[in-house]
Amino acid sequence: METVGPARSYGRIATAPSSSADAGARDVQAAGVTYPEPSRAMTAAQCQKGLGSDKAFYIKSRFAVCSGALFQQVWTQRGRPVGESRFVVLAVGTIALDSREVRFTHHFTSMEKTGSTKTGALMITPKTAVPFMAPKKAKYKLGGSVPGTRSWDKVKADKPFLRTMTVAPGQGSSGSTDLVASAYVVSIDLKFPTGVNGATGGDLFLLPPRWDAAKYLRNSTGGGKPDKRGAATFAVVATLNYSAKAGAPERAVAQHIRTAFTKPEDTKPYMSAKKVPGQVPSIALNRLYADKKRQDENRRKAVAQCKRHYGKDYAKTGKECDEYPFASTHQGAAEVDYDPDAKKFNFSVKVISKDENKAGGDLLKGFYGKNRVIDGFEDKFIVKITS
Repeated sequence: METVGPARSYGRIATAPSSSADAGARDVQAAGVTYPEPSRAMTAAQCQKGLGSDKAFYIKSRFAVCSGALFQQVWTQRGRPVGESRFVVLAVGTIALDSREVRFTHHFTSMEKTGSTKTGALMITPKTAVPFMAPKKAKYKLGGSVPGTRSWDKVKADKPFLRTMTVAPGQGSSGSTDLVASAYVVSIDLKFPTGVNGATGGDLFLLPPRWDAAKYLRNSTGGGKPDKRGAATFAVVATLNYSAKAGAPERAVAQHIRTAFTKPEDTKPYMSAKKVPGQVPSIALNRLYADKKRQDENRRKAVAQCKRHYGKDYAKTGKECDEYPFASTHQGAAEVDYDPDAKKFNFSVKVISKDENKAGGDLLKGFYGKNRVIDGFEDKFIVKITS
């Protein structure tokens, strides 16, 4: 459900949300107004804990995701159960800082058996595939290797295996983003001993890596190495975390957004059916970067409402007009002028202290950069308020 951009067109959309971590949650006392670096590592244990017993996908951050599946066998003799075996397959995707290399580590875990089994003759064949690229002409390079067919017993004794995937810059979408999207799929084939029947395997859920070389994001020059510019992420909804805790520098911003989420009728300007976006992945926010004129119009319309409801001289007391959705999103106050389906006044403004407004803005900029949020509708993010 959280997949964004071109990769969303491949495969089926899950009917249940993925498990996710508090990516970007921070210690307000220690971090100040610096947005934290997202997690870029994940162990098999963390993946399995994140998936729990009922999730197919776990998002630790945009740079650390995983998928997994359980395979279980019941061994019978003369139609009666005599033993059981099981194993879990995990595909953990991670991306290092400012890197175009995506690493997929494949783990076989929870390999257990009881009773009478023939696991020494149960053959397991892992397979990986890249069935989708957008643009189609984009070329990718795979590294590492996939082991061949091995018995259940041999798999248990072996170590995880690694695959890497890299896409060079200059192959993506036109304009300043240079976006390439893909889907990486893992499947398992099972072959049982002669005379034994069972499920023959299946696909794990896909992981959706993507690459950009956006000129407005870091590593845009590759440190002088053009073939290294840009970086990879996973094409999943990003989560911006604001804190409403006492002492948080952006507290007033967080409280304003929380009110807009939970009590929109108490916000200004009034609109009876107000429901601001950014609370859930299905109604998310889209970054607005390239159209500076529209950003200015978002701010101008927000300020006009602050003057209307708080008085023309509100700024003379060291206050500023805080708006949500942000002026740097397509859903800002001027959205109704660009989208005929948008509702008038489906935004909120509040006068808050200049320092808290600036802190909120600085954290937003840091979030955009560190999570590689790109301009336009091929990317999405939501906002989470912690208290």
